Amino acid sequence: MTNPTITSRLAQFVLRTDLEFPEPVLSSAALQIGDTVGCALAGLAEPASRIAAAWVEQLQARAQASVWGRPIGGPPTDVALANGVAAHALDFDDSLPTMRGHPGAVLVPAALAVAETQASSGREVLQAMAVGLNVGGLLGRLIGEGHYLRGWHMTATVGAFTATAVAARLMRLSVDQLRAAWGLAASQSSGLVRNFGTMTKPFHAGHAARTGIASAWMAREGFTAWRDIFDGERSFVRTYGAGDGDNAEALLAELGTSWAAQTPGIYVKRWPCCYCNHRAIGGLQELMASEGIRAADIEAIEVGFLPGSDDALIASNPKTGLEAKFSIEYTAAATVLDGDLTIDSFTDECVQRPEIQALMPKVRRYRIEADGIWSGTKGYTDIAVQTRKGRYERRIERTPGSPTWPLTAEQHRAKFIGNSARAIGADRAGRLYERLMGLADELSVAAVLREAAA
Repeated sequence: MTNPTITSRLAQFVLRTDLEFPEPVLSSAALQIGDTVGCALAGLAEPASRIAAAWVEQLQARAQASVWGRPIGGPPTDVALANGVAAHALDFDDSLPTMRGHPGAVLVPAALAVAETQASSGREVLQAMAVGLNVGGLLGRLIGEGHYLRGWHMTATVGAFTATAVAARLMRLSVDQLRAAWGLAASQSSGLVRNFGTMTKPFHAGHAARTGIASAWMAREGFTAWRDIFDGERSFVRTYGAGDGDNAEALLAELGTSWAAQTPGIYVKRWPCCYCNHRAIGGLQELMASEGIRAADIEAIEVGFLPGSDDALIASNPKTGLEAKFSIEYTAAATVLDGDLTIDSFTDECVQRPEIQALMPKVRRYRIEADGIWSGTKGYTDIAVQTRKGRYERRIERTPGSPTWPLTAEQHRAKFIGNSARAIGADRAGRLYERLMGLADELSVAAVLREAAA
């Protein structure tokens, strides 16, 4: 008898019914759902979100799943697309370092769209989320950092497999069906970093969510695909990877005993911009507060990045809000002038303010000499501020929103209410948050989502 393949072993893990889920893992999934739904509701006004929702509306299909915050619904695939685009439209959603991407904006739209049509319970959704997150972390480590550095957006490429895992578990696929679904998803796995700063970046998340549901549904109906897509020559890993991934056997040995929700844990954003900015933003705020630095006194700001940790920050002279989300020059200047960054910090008008445009050239980024490649959520970032009174420096080794610099329970709630109230009002947002945090005890996900209706 031949040894089981990576793909089959991973599929068996996803579909196991005897897994023991630590309550902190399920609580983390509930927080992730709350954070993602809030981000999506806040993203409703974004052009990318409106266009994606219009796609669902024009289908004129019988409503099956609901577009959050809008009076429309449709097939779960296209609803997941619309909700995924909205969830990632503001770049305010969570991150997973081992996946080097944004899992919530893919997993949550896929899970809730399927759950709404499958009459799934809240606990079933949380369990599916937990295994889907593990798939993302494992595949991210298996394919390696080089995948991202070659220009692939892992939220989209790896995200397609996480969404497929979630949909497969909720649809109760067999192991062979999930293997086929992953093969089908692999041929739809796409998304380029080059599109950062445009509407196409949030489309990546929605497309991955839609891909997962469609792949699971088609495989359940008998659609065929190569069933060992992560193994051997011309596999997804060898085709998309750069040969720098972790050992497969060591990763598979962790399944069922190590949970990505706990290690490394989900990183929840404090500010609605690319995570590569966040250590610098947090460090700059701390430095200005501790040293009493005023904006008028600043002559220059220097930000040092380890190799690879600022690759996503592709806009050095942004003119639009979308471009500014991927610019340390803008986020540092706005932090200095405004004290904090909010959704309204990333309007075109805010970016084009004369005082911002005048300060951005004083922000200089530089490469810290170091061996290897570093992601945006590990290592450190150096900050130096030159003022009329002197030079102040700080090395920031923690990431805001990470387990080492976490949001408090009240900050989680405040972020959700602030985001969701833009679409459904503060009172309904409060009720929705409480129900999402108690999702493990909800018998009907569809009933909970009625709180998010327009």
